[in-house]
Amino acid sequence: MNNISLKNTIISCLLAILLLKSCGNSEQNSTITENKPYCLDENFKSKIETTSPVKQIVTESIPLTGAVEPNPDKVIHFVSLVGGIISNTYFSLGDKVTKGQVLAELKSSQLLELQSQSKTIDAQIKVTEKKVQSVQSMFDDGVASQKDLMEAESGLTILKVEREKILSTLSLFSASSEKGVFLIKSPATGIVTAKSIAAGQQISAEGEPLFTISDLNEVWVLVNVYATNVKNIQPGMEVNIKTLSYPDELFKGKIAAISQVLDADAKVMKARVVLQNTDLKLKPGMLVDVNALKELKTEALSIPTTAMVFDNNQNYVVVYKNDCEIEVRQVEILTKSNGTTFLSSGLSENEKIITKNHLLIYEQIKNFNN
Repeated sequence: MNNISLKNTIISCLLAILLLKSCGNSEQNSTITENKPYCLDENFKSKIETTSPVKQIVTESIPLTGAVEPNPDKVIHFVSLVGGIISNTYFSLGDKVTKGQVLAELKSSQLLELQSQSKTIDAQIKVTEKKVQSVQSMFDDGVASQKDLMEAESGLTILKVEREKILSTLSLFSASSEKGVFLIKSPATGIVTAKSIAAGQQISAEGEPLFTISDLNEVWVLVNVYATNVKNIQPGMEVNIKTLSYPDELFKGKIAAISQVLDADAKVMKARVVLQNTDLKLKPGMLVDVNALKELKTEALSIPTTAMVFDNNQNYVVVYKNDCEIEVRQVEILTKSNGTTFLSSGLSENEKIITKNHLLIYEQIKNFNN
């Protein structure tokens, strides 16, 4: 064998050895990759949240609709006791007013009559007081009788009572002698929910209400209960209420009462929910979505619906044991109710599931296994 042939043979052997070594390393690396589990990165770990399933009474959510109404026991319809012409108004529909606040001024002939009567009575009282003093002096001198003195004093008392009556009437109507008008004041603190007067308008005594003031710190939600749901809705049921105005806020309450008479127009029964409304977010006339929660008298594990992963027509959760033991597990759903999912199988009470950024982890595990 010449030198050239020997050299080629040696090179071939070396290449074969290197190739075998490379294949061995590749198989070793492949084995290591296959055996290496998926682990959470430290930075990503701070971005996840976990929770455990909770065993609770299964509730069925019954969707209903309704509308916000003021509590009729806290609504005042103001009716004027005197007629006249509205000279000024100082409020608008929707304004918040306080008790005693001047809302309007009313010019009335009745005010002129009362003021005239008051002046006449004052003059008569002065004359009568002089007369009483004179009779008293005559009585002291033995000229006048006890009867004459009593008659004079009685006449003075009657005039003073009449004056008090006129002054009380003027005070009741908040008469302003400077402006020559009756001041219409707010009878309570609340929101003006109706207004039917304007400057220059003539009104009659005890006619239509001039305005309506409602205390909206407590409101009613009147829920429409259709015939198909009458058997499912009961007083005391908890309800969750949502509005278009505050889509991320949930208002919680209970059904306080259910009307036993169908609404003639809508052909529904009305259920009443009383809500505190100190921040005045709920406005009269606002339409709302109502979910009545019916308890099914059975217990099951519950998890947040947002923790579910729906893929290939199956439902999954991401189970967390530790940073390197994370499992994608299929679960079976019993029912869903208002953001909560009740499970029939797939989880136990002492396990933890990831509820934040679980979709990213699900995809990473899925790709990692493939």
